[in-house]
Amino acid sequence: MTAISHEPSDAVSPRRRSLMRILVPEMWASLAIAVMWLAVLFDALFGPDIVSSNVTTFTRVPSAVVIAFFAYLATRVVSRYGLGRSRKDPD
Repeated sequence: MTAISHEPSDAVSPRRRSLMRILVPEMWASLAIAVMWLAVLFDALFGPDIVSSNVTTFTRVPSAVVIAFFAYLATRVVSRYGLGRSRKDPD
């Protein structure tokens, strides 16, 4: 007597479906961008100022200005690679 093996089912289990939702790269990229800008916010509220003094001038710049510049650059990089679609995708 011979037995015929069945091909694997195309149905995805609920556990596997939830795991696929967790591993979505767009979610992690969005979370990274949100955390970067929250760091800028908390630095603006509680962070020190950059103080520069000369003989005649005294300058204070919030450190959040510098951090915001780098957060902007990082946001562009993360959004390009984390949120951008690959050119090979048919969608």
